[in-house]
Amino acid sequence: MGLSKSEKFTQEQNKLAEFAKAFGHPARIAIIQHLLKVNACVCGDLVEELPLSQSTVSQHLKELKKAGIIKGEIEGTRVCYCMDEKAWNEGLGMLTNFFTRIKSCC
Repeated sequence: MGLSKSEKFTQEQNKLAEFAKAFGHPARIAIIQHLLKVNACVCGDLVEELPLSQSTVSQHLKELKKAGIIKGEIEGTRVCYCMDEKAWNEGLGMLTNFFTRIKSCC
């Protein structure tokens, strides 16, 4: 969404949309599942876990980092990724709040 349109929505709406968008590709879901499973920082293992090239995995990691779901730390020549627990919990809270507000009108 262009800046001129996204600025017309609240910060909370934009943040929730960014968080939800991160779940919009199965590769990102697989990355999140792997990071939650290992519960540790992962450097090169992600490429071995996914049927994707290094550059494609890097692009998905970039999107997850942009959404604040993961964080990356430089270790030598590698970047190691792990879940950003604070952002993850905040995102889950936003989604829970959003979905529990829905009431049936029909």
